[in-house]
Amino acid sequence: MTKKLTYGMVGGGKGSQIGTIHRKALNLHGKVELVAGSFSRNFKNTLITGRELKLDEKRLYNNYVEMAEKESKRNDKIDFVVIVTPNNSHYDIAKSFLENGINVMCEKPLTVTLNQALELQKLANKNNLLFAVSYAYTGYSMIRYARELVKSGKIGEVRFVNSQYISEWMAKVPFIGKVPRHEWRSDPDISGLSNCVADIGVHVENLISYVTNLKIHSLCARMDKFIEKDRLDDNASILVNYDNNSKGIYWTSQITIGHENNLNFGIYGTKGSIEWSQERANYLRLSTIDEPFKIISRGNDKVSDHIKDEYVAPGGHQEGYVEAFARIYDKFVDAIYKRKQGEILTPSDIDFPTVEDGVQGMRFVEKCLESSNQGGVWVNF
Repeated sequence: MTKKLTYGMVGGGKGSQIGTIHRKALNLHGKVELVAGSFSRNFKNTLITGRELKLDEKRLYNNYVEMAEKESKRNDKIDFVVIVTPNNSHYDIAKSFLENGINVMCEKPLTVTLNQALELQKLANKNNLLFAVSYAYTGYSMIRYARELVKSGKIGEVRFVNSQYISEWMAKVPFIGKVPRHEWRSDPDISGLSNCVADIGVHVENLISYVTNLKIHSLCARMDKFIEKDRLDDNASILVNYDNNSKGIYWTSQITIGHENNLNFGIYGTKGSIEWSQERANYLRLSTIDEPFKIISRGNDKVSDHIKDEYVAPGGHQEGYVEAFARIYDKFVDAIYKRKQGEILTPSDIDFPTVEDGVQGMRFVEKCLESSNQGGVWVNF
């Protein structure tokens, strides 16, 4: 790149955790600059955040509508916007920027209903805009290598998938009022119709889809409410049938004491298996039917060169969440730059979670709700 791209952010003001993570990930490759923002519904917070980030106050806005409209009219308008607000606002904010011709990166879940997600997909395609969703875990180097191993047939045809995303942060009674920054997640007026499945279950669905390319045919879900009986789910067990007749089970939970942020999977095929855990993100456990299991690290000679070329730190060093997130952003930013130069994007350029992935995530949430609300029946995907 001869010139940095520019972006703005909606949400992520002072006191925000996820906004800071996005900014750190974006800064890692040095290809973009934050120049505008509406960081909070409280304009005072926006001003404080903007000053701390050394932004021009003329590009600090009272709300996202003003930001989208004014930025779209500038000769130096932002190349994309990052949306890091609670779930119920994603649709309106993304719609406003898409209507004003600005590319979008949105936090997951994409929206609070499947219909909203489909509308955003249609609008992005109509206006020829790039739209990414922050499923950051697919950015890990060894996840990308696992995808190559599955695609190459190393473990044969996938028979069974076991995946979990379990954490303990809601294991408190009562939860309301204990963690004010997070309690909105269990409020249906803000979070939507689901908490646990929409918050972290969609990561499981997206990760398995990315690595295996399996398509869900049907599912059977039980969504539990252990902490707040009159609010939203905090634990879910989901049986899955895929379109190639293979099977899977997903467990996603926010009440598992002793687990901080445990995302993992096992993919079991006719010739072997692959296992991975975010807590040991540098390693894959590869087993094949004709030889002892191996632990493959990021520094292994067998890891593809094009994956190694994207390393921030050499293979012998531990890769973390921000680096994985940065890889997603790097792909997204490169695609925006290429299109800005008038070049045609190839499928390999769109190697980041797209609005289509966001739509699939919302379909997953709604199908889990449909199944669970009927007592755990099988529903077609």
